[in-house]
Amino acid sequence: MSPRWIRSLLLLAVAVPLVLSGCGTLDEKQREWVFQPSKQSWWGGASAAEGMQDAWIEFVSRESGEPVKLHGLWLPQARADAPLLLYLHGARWDVRSSSQRMRRMHELGFAVLGIDYRGFGQSTDTLPSETMAYEDARAAWDWLGRQHPGLPRYIFGHSLGGAIAVQLASQVGDESGVVVEGSFTSVPDVFSSFKWGWLPLGPLITQRFDAEARVDQVGSPLLVVHGSDDRLIPPALGRKLYERAKAPKRFVLVEGGSHHNTNAVGQAQYREAVADLFGLRPAADGARLALAATVATSAATSAAPSAGN
Repeated sequence: MSPRWIRSLLLLAVAVPLVLSGCGTLDEKQREWVFQPSKQSWWGGASAAEGMQDAWIEFVSRESGEPVKLHGLWLPQARADAPLLLYLHGARWDVRSSSQRMRRMHELGFAVLGIDYRGFGQSTDTLPSETMAYEDARAAWDWLGRQHPGLPRYIFGHSLGGAIAVQLASQVGDESGVVVEGSFTSVPDVFSSFKWGWLPLGPLITQRFDAEARVDQVGSPLLVVHGSDDRLIPPALGRKLYERAKAPKRFVLVEGGSHHNTNAVGQAQYREAVADLFGLRPAADGARLALAATVATSAATSAAPSAGN
């Protein structure tokens, strides 16, 4: 998500005349403004994605009956039993733009699949919608389960992807945990946080992404992460989403984190939260802990008096 995304939502302030020309026009314009679908990658995204494997997910849309093809990037772990993570990106850029964030989650021990919704990257070329994005996320979730049966699966959503992640988690019952970063309660709430948010345009917003209404239906541990310096999505909206969720849950405010770098600045906090909330620890961390425990035990044994003394 970008300043352009914010400016696009501000255009809702002049959307009223579009109602006169038809609700279909208003809906299409909002889909363009909210998603800003692109075939391009943000700076550095293409190079950061090098070495990741292409994944292709094909299904027939229940909504339209048309065939759909989604492109994804797959970053496996050396461990065959590593937990799986479905990565859902935000607006404007393709999945390659999220490759650095995907790699950081990979460093925490996850095998990561990131996907492009319809209209993005190499996925089916059409104007995306809220309903389509939900359907695409569910198709990717089911595909990941078929490809790697029996492994724990987690959902990660950044920005707009956070609302998609919450919706997915509210519909499935086999996720082991959910992470949302730099996300919000709903698009109307985001609009209300702007300078012109007092305008009564809420009823005209068709792409609502109402995560607040669904988050209490998430049945797994929820980690909500937000940067203190996020100028696009106020941290208060992330906090509000967290407060609506059921326990177990955790809110992490990353000091100095922006909308784009919170994942990098807060990597240590991520590591701690993932270990505490989900009970997950990277294999390397586990090995270091085991070694430390062995050394400590050995040292204690050496220092203790032998039997018979």
